[in-house]
This record gives sequence, C-alpha cells and structure tokens, in this order.
Amino acid sequence: MYPWFWLWAPQLHLPFSGDVAQDIEPRLDWFFNGIRPEAGAARIEARVFDVASYGRQLGAITDALIDLAERLPADVVAGSEPLKALRVIRDRIESVKDAEYDRELVDLEARIQRLRKRGAIA
Repeated sequence: MYPWFWLWAPQLHLPFSGDVAQDIEPRLDWFFNGIRPEAGAARIEARVFDVASYGRQLGAITDALIDLAERLPADVVAGSEPLKALRVIRDRIESVKDAEYDRELVDLEARIQRLRKRGAIA
C-alpha cells in the first residue's frame, strides 16, 4: 500500500540509475542506409555484401584487370602508369594482409604457450 503522499514524492534519477534499456543486437544497416535511393537499392546492396564484401569484389576485379593487361604487348604494358599504380596498390594491400596474418599467428602462438604453461593442453 502506498502512503497518501506518494504523488508528491520526488523522483530523483542520478546518472546510471533508473530504468536501463539496452539493445545489444549489432546494427550494421547504417552502412546500407547511407546509399541514396536513386543510387541503388539498399536491400540488394546488403544481400550482395553478404555474398562478397566490397574488398573481395574489388580484389577479383583488380586481379582480372591485371591479368588481362599482362596479356597485352610488352611495350604497351611497360609504359602503362595506371597499371603500375594498380600493381603497387595490390602489392601494398597484400603486404598489409600478410602482416595482419603474421600478427594473428604470433598472438595465437603466444596464447598456446600460455595454455601450455597453465597445463591446459599438452
């Protein structure tokens, strides 16, 4: 039972107090909602992104373009500045990926060593 003065009781909510509602589901649709309606269909873009990310799509296009360009006569390929720039970009991207894979491998080996020291694995 509430006392008769509950209507006048002060409601004080300090920071981090009171009702808390938290949505823990990751929302990644902000990326696809940024596509203007006249530029493309956001739902289609989202589904295509599930098939292959933009990086995979661009990587396949880059590899195909370099492969086709290398079939041209040598004098045309040798003087092509855009092709040289594309190769440099591809090589730098591959070196970044290799460095990340190496870093993950070092981290994984360190975790395995820590587990071995604790006796969790043989």
